[in-house]
Amino acid sequence: MSILKLENVGYRYKDAPKDSYVFKNVNYEFEQGKMYAIKGKSGSGKTTLLSLITGLEKCTDGKVLYDGKDLKKMNLDTYRNTDIGIVFQSYNLLPSLTAIENIILSMDISKVKVNNKKEKALSLMKSVGLSEKQAKRKILKLSGGEQQRIAIARSLSYNPKIIIADEPTGNLDKDTENDILNIFEHLAKDENKCIIIVTHSQNVCDRADIVYELKK
Repeated sequence: MSILKLENVGYRYKDAPKDSYVFKNVNYEFEQGKMYAIKGKSGSGKTTLLSLITGLEKCTDGKVLYDGKDLKKMNLDTYRNTDIGIVFQSYNLLPSLTAIENIILSMDISKVKVNNKKEKALSLMKSVGLSEKQAKRKILKLSGGEQQRIAIARSLSYNPKIIIADEPTGNLDKDTENDILNIFEHLAKDENKCIIIVTHSQNVCDRADIVYELKK
């Protein structure tokens, strides 16, 4: 059963001519327990599609359904803070905070109920291959791969069903990319998460269960 579904989705900018769409008639389905890759040439609308899935933009045509519910009729703040986790290519971590403080801040924002937030954050860091020593470091003292692991741990802090990643390995070398993909595969297969990755990487596409190609 699909946890996320795009039905005849189309998008055009508000000031664009009526027949000038970024994309039209997109029909994708996403299930828990699988890893998906969305690929496409530059300008095909991959980032725009992510904005629709995360509820940051509304589709011009069609519907985006989460668990059978139309995003247009949902509380999108609650949706973004509880149901989906987002991982960015540029990590989007706060450099003034330590690694563990970034994760705890995410828990605070989502208002998730956790008895011991520090213990939970350390557990999440361990799950992505990071140590307590690294937890105490400021973000800029960590490598790119370590920062991306923190970003993944942060996205898991409120236990969402879907993890959406925008070019999460774009700034990483091949070995580190494989390490990150191993984490995503574990989350899909063992934690029953739905993993959606927008990517230019053929390696990501090769490792995904299903690949969707977005065409302009």
